[in-house]
Amino acid sequence: MRKIKMVKWIAISLLWLSINSFGQTITLSPEAEVSVITCGPGQEELYTAFGHSAIRVVDPQNGIDYAYNYGVFDFSQPNFYLNYTRGLLLFKLGVYAYPDFVNSYGYYKRWVTEQVLNLSQNQKQQVFDFLEWNALPENETYRYDYFYNNCANKVRDVFAETLKDSIRFDGTYITTDYTIRQLTDLYLKEQPWGDLGIDICLGLPIDKKATPYEYMYLPDYVLSSFNHATIRRNGKELPLVKNQRQVLPNIQVETKKAFAHPSTVMLGFVALALLLSMYDIRRKKPSLWFDALLFGVSGIVGLLLVVLWTATDHAAAAKNFNLLWALPTNILMIGIISSRFRPFLRKYALAATVLSFALLATWSLLPQQLNTVLLPLVGVLGMRSFLLWRYMR
Repeated sequence: MRKIKMVKWIAISLLWLSINSFGQTITLSPEAEVSVITCGPGQEELYTAFGHSAIRVVDPQNGIDYAYNYGVFDFSQPNFYLNYTRGLLLFKLGVYAYPDFVNSYGYYKRWVTEQVLNLSQNQKQQVFDFLEWNALPENETYRYDYFYNNCANKVRDVFAETLKDSIRFDGTYITTDYTIRQLTDLYLKEQPWGDLGIDICLGLPIDKKATPYEYMYLPDYVLSSFNHATIRRNGKELPLVKNQRQVLPNIQVETKKAFAHPSTVMLGFVALALLLSMYDIRRKKPSLWFDALLFGVSGIVGLLLVVLWTATDHAAAAKNFNLLWALPTNILMIGIISSRFRPFLRKYALAATVLSFALLATWSLLPQQLNTVLLPLVGVLGMRSFLLWRYMR
């Protein structure tokens, strides 16, 4: 009985200690400042082309100068690549010494801008307490989404959640009417292969018109939206940003060009297909090896798109109109090498011909914006389908 009482006493003591230790948060001094940090785009990787956002809390009296960064992912997390493929990737909030955070962007000559926010002492404390709570090991991870839950809109959401109705974003300054895809394209002019890959793999959901609030999946629009936001303090509406300063300058860096632009590669491919097709017409016999390769590859791409749509949590990959040219059934055309399957595949080639040229005719009318680099490829698929139907015996 005494042992049971002792165990209960220990359990209650541990609970009391944990509650009190959790409640022992740092009280910010009146000198404390809370800022939004925006880092300019870089061309080192595809994901760096969009820039980055973070939150800074500085308080000289308490020896605090932290950068709260929601863009951290860990390659060592269990099933990293599987989770990435399935759309289940976990990002987390990392806390860094602010000078180290800034220096990492200075190394790549990327600009950094700081917006010091016009918050009351209580509002600063609310934001800081939330960030400290969010940085705890049991709270630090979150389910990443390309457009709706990334490092930029997580920064926006911290203030929306802690300050609630006190903060108001005025999106009337945005006069453009971009879709999410068009906004993404703006940042990928130096990443043509990445742009093409995104346009192939992501479907109709990113062709919706973005609201001003949704523009803030991009760090640049977090910066501009905060500049057009207000905060209510003591019954007054005040600008949310007290002052803005350039921490690191915008330095023009010569970017490495891709080994070949997709349009250049596509033109070379079309030239080869045209020459081969002229040869086939002259001899009235299709080059089956080329068609087996062409349709086999497009069929594999189609299978990948179906998997992304139906077997993963990548919501942006749903309803993909690229499946009109990357037909998963195209993989059956590998069977043209065998004469046994040719009667059926000849009929299939006729259907593929009609579909390819119908797609070309309605390209600009589709609700999903397909990448124009793919136009010649669809033309080649239609042309080769026609030759297969015409000459395959």
